[in-house]
Amino acid sequence: MVTRPLLSSRTSADWALLWLRLAGSVLLLRVHGLPKLLDFQHQLSLIEDPFGLGAQLTLSLAIFAEVLCPLLIILGLLTRLATLPVLFLLLVSLVWVHPEWSLAEGQFAWLLLIVFGALLIGGSGSIALDRRFAVFTHPGGLRP
Repeated sequence: MVTRPLLSSRTSADWALLWLRLAGSVLLLRVHGLPKLLDFQHQLSLIEDPFGLGAQLTLSLAIFAEVLCPLLIILGLLTRLATLPVLFLLLVSLVWVHPEWSLAEGQFAWLLLIVFGALLIGGSGSIALDRRFAVFTHPGGLRP
């Protein structure tokens, strides 16, 4: 079994994907996720419910997408799968909840859509826990 040094063999793409994972996830957590989680009761009165699921379920799903998923993405664990709820939430926000927003008003959501879309396409990179669980990240199961 050949082992690679942890840092010296990383490509610029690996570092770029790590940066996207950390920057996008920390922004989403800090600006949206943690305020919802830490002040759940107050947020119940503020949350939009575009699909009529009820404020509590809608808020819980938003917290899942804005807290749990970013934590998985930061770790690089099931990264592509974890981007899907985030991307869905961002699209719902832009298309159904705030369709009146101009590009300038929705720029934060659009930028997050770009960041998490890039992570969906690019994956976690090699600086991630996904690499420890090759069954989840490589077609056909374990990597050689």
